[in-house]
Amino acid sequence: MPFLGQDWRSPGQSWVKTEEGWKKTTADDKNNNVSMESFCRKEEECFNKENLLLSLGYDMAAKKRKKDLMNNNTKVPYFHREKWIYVHKGSTKERHGYCTLGEAFNRLDFCSAIKDTRRFNYVVRLLELIAKSQLPSLSGVAQKNYMNILEKVVQKVLDDQQNVRPIKELLQTLYISLCSLVQGTGKSVLVGNINIWMHRMENILQWQQQLDSIQIHRPTSTDMTLTDLPASLQLNIMQRLTDGRDLVSLGQVCPDLGSLSEDRLLWKRLCQYHFTDRQIRKRLMMSDKGHLEWKKMYFKLSRCYPHREQYSDTLHFCTHCHILFWKDTNHPCTANNPESCTTSLSPQDFISLFNF
Repeated sequence: MPFLGQDWRSPGQSWVKTEEGWKKTTADDKNNNVSMESFCRKEEECFNKENLLLSLGYDMAAKKRKKDLMNNNTKVPYFHREKWIYVHKGSTKERHGYCTLGEAFNRLDFCSAIKDTRRFNYVVRLLELIAKSQLPSLSGVAQKNYMNILEKVVQKVLDDQQNVRPIKELLQTLYISLCSLVQGTGKSVLVGNINIWMHRMENILQWQQQLDSIQIHRPTSTDMTLTDLPASLQLNIMQRLTDGRDLVSLGQVCPDLGSLSEDRLLWKRLCQYHFTDRQIRKRLMMSDKGHLEWKKMYFKLSRCYPHREQYSDTLHFCTHCHILFWKDTNHPCTANNPESCTTSLSPQDFISLFNF
């Protein structure tokens, strides 16, 4: 009986059965007989491997783009541009992902809203409220969008040289909040690498330095200025200011404006605009002559109570179709009288809408 394997007497040889009987073959002959079959099999394997490598390459490229988008390796912001969104006021498992604060912050077009003078103060106030207590509730993408929008706000202020004080207060509030979150439980509260947030805190400090270095130059125009107007018109303009700090700054321009900024009626109207009668009665301050110190009362009330908020344009919520939209944006409401079921939302109301 022939040997059915590798011949121990001739390494590399083997016995195969043919029509003429058993025949001794070498390894080279065996490779030649199966060369065509092996070639086809290898070609197919190479083709499959090539497709697999291509698919893996596409997946890796997609993951890299997503990772760069989530980190600070790209300057392309991840913004949705929707004029209105649907908000379902309920905490069911199916609906919860579509009615969170982070989802609304992502999908509403805040990037364009900061370019509108009517909406700028509204968005800044909303950013401040989120910085105080709601930043950990945002998703990772929403937190990144928050920083991107904040960067655009700072750049707008640097270009226009307006609204410097509110933005400086916003940055200070955000920096204090981030310090407490990073030092405490930052890794479990803030989404993302802790080094990314440290880099963002450094950016906040740089923005603060840039805002501090702003120097507003006096225009060289020879036209009429505020000091050239009659005193009655100057006082009428001062009555349009809603912040007592602006009134004090205006009084430091020249002695004439300084004397007008001390007008008792001016500070009385300012107190009555921001605070209720009950709040004013609790903080009464009398002078030696028996007069009410309205200026001192204003700053004392400011430390105890929040100021009245008034905005040119706000977000609105329709109770009929549950749509959140800007005031001048049409929404697909099927009610006969859409205005009757629409309510204006302050920044605090906007946040409270998602805290159910």
